[in-house]
Amino acid sequence: MTRTVQCQYLKKEAPGLPRPPLPGDLGQRIYENISSEAWQKWMAHQTMLINEKRLSPINPEHREYLEGQCEAFLFGGEVDPVAGYVPPDE
Repeated sequence: MTRTVQCQYLKKEAPGLPRPPLPGDLGQRIYENISSEAWQKWMAHQTMLINEKRLSPINPEHREYLEGQCEAFLFGGEVDPVAGYVPPDE
């Protein structure tokens, strides 16, 4: 049976992640409050940020920036836009 969560990003009940996606408190908070669908949306945005800003996930400063952007994206906050990106109509 799939675990469901009340997703804070989508504002609805949806299937949750199978395990915390990140170590530490942020990973646990995401596991408890964010759906798989919302996590996939973050992953797509993160990929664009990495490519646009030429970030390296192994660089501690870049990783800290991405974690901050992840929290802002999923839980509400100011997220850096990706230059030239226009989201598709849903």
